[in-house]
Amino acid sequence: MKKKAKALSLALAGVMMLSLAACSGKAPEKTEAPADTTAAQSTESAGGTETTAAKTADGKQYKIGVLQLVQHTALDASNKGFIQALDDAGLNYTVDQQNASGDQPTCQTIASKLVNDGDDLILAIATPAAQAVAGATSDIPVLVTAVTDPAASDLVESNEMPGGNLSGTSDLTPVKEQISLLKKILPDAKTVGVLYCTAESNSEIQAKMAKDAIEAAGMTAVDYTVSSSNEIQTVVTSMVGKVDAIYAPTDNTIAAGMATVAMIANENKLPTICGEEGMVKAGGLATYGIDYYELGYLTGQQAVKILTEGADVSKMPIEYLPLEKCKLSVNEETAKTLGIDLSGLK
Repeated sequence: MKKKAKALSLALAGVMMLSLAACSGKAPEKTEAPADTTAAQSTESAGGTETTAAKTADGKQYKIGVLQLVQHTALDASNKGFIQALDDAGLNYTVDQQNASGDQPTCQTIASKLVNDGDDLILAIATPAAQAVAGATSDIPVLVTAVTDPAASDLVESNEMPGGNLSGTSDLTPVKEQISLLKKILPDAKTVGVLYCTAESNSEIQAKMAKDAIEAAGMTAVDYTVSSSNEIQTVVTSMVGKVDAIYAPTDNTIAAGMATVAMIANENKLPTICGEEGMVKAGGLATYGIDYYELGYLTGQQAVKILTEGADVSKMPIEYLPLEKCKLSVNEETAKTLGIDLSGLK
């Protein structure tokens, strides 16, 4: 009986030791990440939202800061695509989401905050946000998205070889194809008003491309510019009776105020060809543009390479979505209001 009791005691002790080992939190050297490792929890922080992803197998956690210029459909889609790429890669991270509400001084304040927080990587969405972050750090890797031409905006030495701590993706849209779309829909158009914000260098680049394409198509281009959202209503109203159509590139100020543009333009039977799909959904007539979710996803893949593979951001070229990723978007309700038949485009 004593021998049996002793054997039973040893067995119980062994079970207890195994249980303690299992509860110790020590992961085995090799393990498969569970299916829900990309699940995220969000908590509100001062001025933004912080999201924590579940831990991945290597246990390393990254701090990522995001500065978005303003809330509108295209930039929101880029942001979502970026986060999805991190989740699909199983990255273990916390993200501090900040939005500057279209205000440049706020961009600079937020950029300084993200740098002082010691983030491992910062994403800047739109040119003014990118310029603010670029001016705040030369050490932390910075990725940008929804920026038309980083080199022309003095963010990198060249788009092929950035040379510093910043790279990312460009939202350069097929402007020439968009003007061709305008001509196809409105073959009798003679004068096109190019509507954009002078405070955004990316918009000036696209406006020049658009004016060249408009002139090449045998039409006349006229600039109609705003310096802030407060001027949109007045400027669009001034276009009535002077132009046959409006072209608005992927300008963040105009995109955020697209409801105002559409209200005035559509009421006065003035078709608006836009730079991106979100502007069409907000009341524009049509576009042939890029998918901003896909653009953000491409940027997220760059982030994964930098954080987990040690990719050198200074040698990482600015990337672009291929033309085949572009798609036609039309607003049937706007077309009906304007009395324009778009069935031939499908």
